[in-house]
Order: sequence, then structure tokens, then C-alpha cells
Amino acid sequence: MENKQNRNDVVLALDIGTTKVCAMAGRKNEYGKIEVLGFSKVESEGVLRGVVSNIEKTVNAIAEATVSVRRMTGIDFRSVHVGIAGQHIKSMQHRGMLMRDNDHTEISRRDIDRLINDMYKLVLPPGDKILHVIPQEYTVDNEQGIADPIGMSGVRLEANFHIITGQISASNNIQRCVERNGLRVANMSLEPIASAMSVLSEEEKEAGIALVDIGGGTTDITIFHDGIIRHTAVIPFGGNVITRDIKEGCNVMVQQAEKLKVKFGSALADEVYDNRIITIPGLKGRDPKEISEKNLALIIQARAEEILDYVMWEVKRSGYERKLIGGIALTGGGALLNHFDKLAEYHTGLNTRIGVPVEHLGHGYHEQLASPVFATAIGLLMRGVEDLERGLVPQEVEDETAAATGVAEAQEQGGGKWYESIFRRTKEWFEAEPDTDF
Repeated sequence: MENKQNRNDVVLALDIGTTKVCAMAGRKNEYGKIEVLGFSKVESEGVLRGVVSNIEKTVNAIAEATVSVRRMTGIDFRSVHVGIAGQHIKSMQHRGMLMRDNDHTEISRRDIDRLINDMYKLVLPPGDKILHVIPQEYTVDNEQGIADPIGMSGVRLEANFHIITGQISASNNIQRCVERNGLRVANMSLEPIASAMSVLSEEEKEAGIALVDIGGGTTDITIFHDGIIRHTAVIPFGGNVITRDIKEGCNVMVQQAEKLKVKFGSALADEVYDNRIITIPGLKGRDPKEISEKNLALIIQARAEEILDYVMWEVKRSGYERKLIGGIALTGGGALLNHFDKLAEYHTGLNTRIGVPVEHLGHGYHEQLASPVFATAIGLLMRGVEDLERGLVPQEVEDETAAATGVAEAQEQGGGKWYESIFRRTKEWFEAEPDTDF
């Protein structure tokens, strides 16, 4: 039975993708693992290449997904942790420096926060904003390559930063869609970073690995080395271009092309041995079409290789091409395409595995969650739980314990009406849960 006081630990995450909108609620259990209490996946029509293109359709998809999760958990969520992606995402390297007053006192978390906050003051192109500032290595008084300088003494603290920027309009549109569903954005995280949290182990991040998240509209890349994010990039196409190629190449409808890709598709034509003929019903009164499995695989392989070429270009650009002991981890819906991992291995020469986001889940999770499709949603959930533990976001407060929230909310509304709010909420509380002893 669910513990009432534990309802405050529950976090809601929202993955707004090109092909699907996924809402997921969960918390950390007593063993430090993520326990998913409810999840819902609905079709997304208002997002193009990772960016909201139709507010109304996106609002409706978010409503459908969140209502379903609310019903599963019985919790009326107020805030949500959201992901952001799209081709507008850029990354850059920058070096920061902080001069301290006293070399006798130890470097504290506050010093590091000051250094990080300075990065948010960087001048960016018009319309861009900083999403994440990720420290690489620190230097204390010319002592280089320090991973964690807290507790050290020194006057000059320097650091290299990996800075991720995105368009203000893209994040504003996500915010608008969320707020129209009566929710508040607690945090906005870059989706490839969220996927990496759920799919990669600490050893892999240490060894060096490239996470390739193949979504419907975009392919996101995150490169780790020595446990630190070294490079992030977004390629503006994903699984949908493969579907479009099948549509053009086989002269069929989009829905039929998608079914062909999912049911019969292979990213490696050499793996197709029996070369079956697939028959597709023709349009009203026309003859059915016949497509060979081999030809279908050749169409898919051509585009899959192009995606991998872009991935390798980003890996080379990062300068970590020869340092990826862990190779590549493929995740996202595109990773479900048959033999994609084999093709990636042959094409890039790097070890490749399919990343399934169950690494950090507690026992007894729903079998559907063991799919690359949920990598981003589970990662956003983990990020939300982490932020809650660090006190960066307010806890969700439920109806049973809402009297205190009444004060805060009413004070926000202003004026001396806060006591009316407490009275109203206390009255609702007593009416909702009559005492069975009397």
C-alpha cells in the first residue's frame, strides 16, 4: 500500500518527441532505484524535427498523456520535468576564471556555483539562451586536470566549460504547451543528456562512449569521456526520413511505409536471406503492389548509413574518435530497426550495443519500459528525482497535505486572502476524508 508521506517524492517527466509524447511518473525507492508508478505514450502530431510546430495539437497530446498518468497514480501533479531537442541546439567550449580573496580558506561549492553562474552571463546570438553549463576540468593556481577542487586551497580557480544553447522561442513554445495543461515547468533538460542518464553505466562514461539517440525527427549525440560530457550535437533527421524514403522508393502511402519499416525492415541488406515478397493492397480498385524484402532493406540501409556518417562526423569533430573504448550505444525508437547495431558496427568500426533504459530501474518494472523508446522519459524522470533531492524544485504536495500549500498559493495571489484559502482547503480536506471512527 502506498505511503502517504511518500507521495511528496513523486516526480512527473514529459518527453515531447516528433512521433510520440510520453508522460511518466516515478520516485526513488529505498534501494536508490527508480520506481515507475505510471506512464503513458500517445501519438505526437504537433512536433517537427524535435520542435513544437503546432501548439494546439501538442497541448492535446500532453493532456492525453498526463491525464492517463494522473489516473494511474491518483496524484494531481503541479510541475513537470520536460525535455528539449531540435536542430537549434548548439554547443561550445568556454573557459572561466574566478579570483578568490583568501588562499587559506578552502574552495567551496559556492565558489564553483559562482564560476558556473558567470557562464550564464555570456553574450549569445540574438534569440539564443543557455540551457546547460557543464564543467570539464578545473585548474587551481596552475595545477591542471582537477576533477573536483572542493576542499583545496588556492587564489585562482579556472575551469573549462561545455555550454549548450538553444532558441528561446523553442523553449517558450514548450513552456506554453505545458502551462496550458495547468502544469509548471520545473526544469528543462536537453534530451540526449537525459537519455544518457538512463542508458549508460558509470564505467562506460569513464571509458568513453558515444550515445546515439535515434528519434523520429532528430538524432541526438552525446559523447562521454572520463565520466564527463565532452560533446553534444543534434542531427536534424531520424527515423522519419527512412519512412519517407520507403514511401518514395516503393511508391506507397506513409502509413504503409511505416508498417513496412517496422515489420519487415532491416538496416543491413546482407542479413536478408530468404528475400520474401511483401504484398501491399492497392488504392481503391487498383492492383496490389509487390515489394521484395531485399529492396526494402537496401532503401533503409542507404539512409541509415547516411545517419551514421553524420554521427561519425560529429565524433571526429569532438576529437574523441580514438578514445571511445565503450564504442557506441544506440537508443531511441530508431534503434529498434532490425540489425541497426550490426550496420553501425560495420560502418563505423566501433563496438555497438542497443541501449535499454533499465539500468537504474527497481525490480518489478513494467516489461514495456525495457525499450529504447522510453530512454529519454526515464532519463528525465531520473533528472527530476535528482533535482528534488538537491532541493532545486519544490515537492509535489497532494490534496491530503495541501493546507500548507494553500498559504503559499494564496500569498502568491496577493492580499490578505491567504486565511480564506487555508479555510477552504481545510474544509475540502475534512469533507474528502471523513473519519470512520465517528
